[in-house]
Amino acid sequence: MTKKSTAPKNKKTFVPSDKIIQNYANVLVNFALNDGKGVGPDQVVYAIVPDWAKPMYGALQTAILKAGAHPMMRYLPMGYEKDFFDIANDKQITFFPSEWTKALVDTIDHRIVILPLESPHGLEGVSPTKILARARSAQKFREWLNDKEAAGKYTWTLAFWGTEEYAKEAGMTLEEYWEQIINACYLSDPDPIESWKKTFVELERVRLTLQNMPIKRLHMTAEGTDLWITLGEKRVWKAGSGRNIPSYEMFVSPDKRYTEGHVSFNEPLFYNGVRIENIRLTFKNGKVTEANADTNEHILRTMIAQPNADYIGEFSMTDSRLSRITKPMCNTLFDENMGGKFGNSHLAVGMSYKDTYDGDPATLKPEDWEALAAPSNPSTARESLSSNRGYFFVTIYLRAALTAILPPGINIPAASAPISNRKSVSSTLPRYSRNIRLPLVTAPVTPSISTMPSLPLLFQWNWNAYTGR
Repeated sequence: MTKKSTAPKNKKTFVPSDKIIQNYANVLVNFALNDGKGVGPDQVVYAIVPDWAKPMYGALQTAILKAGAHPMMRYLPMGYEKDFFDIANDKQITFFPSEWTKALVDTIDHRIVILPLESPHGLEGVSPTKILARARSAQKFREWLNDKEAAGKYTWTLAFWGTEEYAKEAGMTLEEYWEQIINACYLSDPDPIESWKKTFVELERVRLTLQNMPIKRLHMTAEGTDLWITLGEKRVWKAGSGRNIPSYEMFVSPDKRYTEGHVSFNEPLFYNGVRIENIRLTFKNGKVTEANADTNEHILRTMIAQPNADYIGEFSMTDSRLSRITKPMCNTLFDENMGGKFGNSHLAVGMSYKDTYDGDPATLKPEDWEALAAPSNPSTARESLSSNRGYFFVTIYLRAALTAILPPGINIPAASAPISNRKSVSSTLPRYSRNIRLPLVTAPVTPSISTMPSLPLLFQWNWNAYTGR
């Protein structure tokens, strides 16, 4: 039988102070949910807490009650995940309680999930076919939640509880690991929510800068990487909605048809307890045509073979001057937002995000998704990995002259200006467009591994975005 719950009992281990835990819960309940406004009276909040995060259970329940909302608390004993797959037959693996689940979706206004919901190696040895079949069985649940969110009637947020196993994967002590979490989430600040509000103001400034740049294509180059991405029509850059804590990224869902080239990654992916190393992907006419890895390549290919999992669903970037995460954390939630010295960027293959399209996402029909060239099948697997490989460059090709559309106070150096801080602007500009070449500089860091079933398959590398300051 599988080792049971890893929640601390008598073993002495690091646990953050009650004040830090209370601050964490307050940030999630009174800021992250409801798009940065917090929950309201009589709203229903569904909170999922694994047993190794037991101190968060009481803190979340208290914060929800004090906000006048109604807590629906779910406490998960951990350590039984592999037993399920070892014992269950095919019918049990794909069982989906549709009436119960639909009633849950109809009842809740918000959802909080405290990660991780598995250990880094919790499902080693389990067939990826079984894992993916289980994920596909819950497709309607994701569709119902996505539709309710698009209608403006539901919000969610994710947070991470530091464990010994994840700290070990990241090469840190548990206390060092928690120092990253506390710093990243402003949990030791006098008023963490006010700190987050100030950060979101700056995120919005940067987002508007990007939104006002009529970007047509992005060209990413580095050792083992030469990739073209086309944004497409009616795209909207998004940032700082509170869906993840922490969150510093800007993201958009590009046109799936025109991704061309290849990309490689030197940091491993943990996919449901399986380590996949040195991944290389090749794209042609938008689709992944080759997927290679040095270890567990068959699992990577099984993931990519799912419907729409062979298209890019997201392009994202995090500026190092905004992020407070300085080290790889071996979990997607933090690694996709890592700043470090140079910031980062990541790609997601799989389902796009409805809210990155101009207009009311609730009105998007399947044919609209197709017209927007957006992968939309919610059954697509979503996992993450990171890379730090040599020098990266991004060239941004615009649809129109840049100087006419930037908001006041944003200045781009002239083509003849000396290169400063490894930023430069190309002097050879296509007609009615201007391209900006942004060096992506990386340094040796501890390889990071990340796992998060509720997010897209992400390919991440360090960079330093040019945001106007």
